[in-house]
Amino acid sequence: MSNSVLVSVQDEMESPAWLGNVEPYLQRVLSALQFDGEEISILFCNDAFIQELNKQYRGIDAPTDVLSFENGDEYTDEDGNSWRSMGDVIISLETVPKNAEYFGVSQNEELKRLLIHGVLHLNGYDHGDAHIEPGIEPTDEMLRLQETVLRGFLEEKIII
Repeated sequence: MSNSVLVSVQDEMESPAWLGNVEPYLQRVLSALQFDGEEISILFCNDAFIQELNKQYRGIDAPTDVLSFENGDEYTDEDGNSWRSMGDVIISLETVPKNAEYFGVSQNEELKRLLIHGVLHLNGYDHGDAHIEPGIEPTDEMLRLQETVLRGFLEEKIII
């Protein structure tokens, strides 16, 4: 079997030219993580949209780079295939360049990092209060895995 990746952009926003590169990239990441039969939804938005979600669901009235909403429901489609709905990953496209500058990396690398980060959260990983810091190797299990997976995809281009 394989995985299903659904990619969309907030209604009020124009779709970036590279949007079609997200699904194939995530298919390769999910395969590398040995996830199979999972469905994931990715939504790209602006800071105001993600700030409202952050306020509503986390009680934090500020934008963030990525939010993950785990689902875990299982269903069978009309072809008899069994799927697990991993959930939704929401990424602010306004925060990607800010993060990239902070970490001293390309926007392409930062976007790939955020996608991996969101996928790991949907699969039960948590990093607590630990965060990635520029030039410092993470010690948290989730963040170490995130950076290991990312290193395996350094040559991949989403943003061209």
